[in-house]
Amino acid sequence: MTPLTLSASSVSRISRLHAVLWGSLIVLGIAVGALGLAIPARAASDTVVVIELDTIIHPIAERYLERALQRAADDGAAAIVITIDTPGGLLSSTREIVTHLFESPVPVIVYVSPAGARAASAGTFITAAGHIAAMAPGTNIGAASPISGDGSDIPDTLKDKIFEDTAAEIRAIAQRRGRPVEPLEATVLKAKAYTAQEALELGIIDHIAESVSHLLQLVDGTEVRVQGVMGEEPVVLHTAGKALVNVHLGFFDKLLSLIADPNIAFLLISLGGLGIYFELMSPGSIFPGVAGLLALGLGFVALGNLPGNWVGAALILLAFGLGVAEVNVDGFGVLGMMGVVSFVAGGVLLFGHFGTPAPLFPDISVSLRVLVPSAVIVAGASASLAVASARGRRRLRDQPPTTTLLVGAEGVVETALDPEGTARVHGEVWNARTATGEHVGVGSLLVVTREDGAMLTVRVVREEGSESIPDDGPAQSQEENIEGGIA
Repeated sequence: MTPLTLSASSVSRISRLHAVLWGSLIVLGIAVGALGLAIPARAASDTVVVIELDTIIHPIAERYLERALQRAADDGAAAIVITIDTPGGLLSSTREIVTHLFESPVPVIVYVSPAGARAASAGTFITAAGHIAAMAPGTNIGAASPISGDGSDIPDTLKDKIFEDTAAEIRAIAQRRGRPVEPLEATVLKAKAYTAQEALELGIIDHIAESVSHLLQLVDGTEVRVQGVMGEEPVVLHTAGKALVNVHLGFFDKLLSLIADPNIAFLLISLGGLGIYFELMSPGSIFPGVAGLLALGLGFVALGNLPGNWVGAALILLAFGLGVAEVNVDGFGVLGMMGVVSFVAGGVLLFGHFGTPAPLFPDISVSLRVLVPSAVIVAGASASLAVASARGRRRLRDQPPTTTLLVGAEGVVETALDPEGTARVHGEVWNARTATGEHVGVGSLLVVTREDGAMLTVRVVREEGSESIPDDGPAQSQEENIEGGIA
């Protein structure tokens, strides 16, 4: 395979283009980031803000909820309703959300909705932390036992430590909100889960409501204690008939929430490695490199918001590095096979954990339905490129040295040829010599007649200081000129 040779000016233009593209992406990211929280209108004391939380509890969800709570408080909303439907999430993000709910100066009602929704694992903590907790018919709450990030059992000693810490967290929430300790603690220690009716009978929640409007009627006139300047202060809810202001994830947060999925994170990192691979194989293509870096950046963002394993990401990128080596080195397919093994191992380990588990997080891993086809595609591409590269190297070895790309190219003598020196051809400096052994001065024009590795054989077109340039057609050796009858 013959690499593309770029002149200094071409490299400079490509560098400027890269800078423009990345600058545009940064500006676009800042502009889009400003739209991260979508609140259609300013809330007021005659409105109730409704926040939708229907995702895994991770740093993205925590930041979104924090901004929405702060905006509602700044606008003086009468109350906040958080509709929740989640399979669980990170304990660290859950604790941050619980802290935001405890510190909210506006009454917060957590509502497990719609029918069929669940407040599992981390959702149990958030629901219990609301000033008022409610559920829609046909929903459930509980099963808050800590598990490892990959869904496996936790070793006994570590399990006891994490269970006790998590149980203490939910006991503190229950005591702060005046809810029954034992049923909530059982969701952690015994993985208990409850229907809406069971949760109401046990006192875990305060109401069962058909809708948000129905819920606001049920809680109207209820007194709760919210965080004030001098500590907790009593507030009476006046929510019946209030206008609703719905808050949704903005475009930027939706994008981040979308990519915070193990399969999408895996595909983004894989596509990023693939883009960089093609850029290395075809320098100056620009688009594969830029697209690859963008995909890789998004993949790292997704991995940073999940309990991911950076070793897995490194193995995926190593796989593409081995692919580059396979194409450029005559490795008989060994490097390519090692690359495929590295790719599969990276996909398996991307969300594998061998240290402290991620309590409350649902079972996450790269699906085999994504990993297996991706590995087959990578293996096929690696094999085809390796075969094509081997054929290309074989053709180059079989070709006579005079059939290279530089034969016929014009250049300028850089250092005098006597009979050897250097010449600049296509913006690059090469070792050069004349076929006749004559002395050629600096600045003379020449044409390449033969290439032997890094040594060029040249024919002088015009000596430095000469006023005429012979026009004798395509480059020919001196012997060919004599045979053709040219004096």
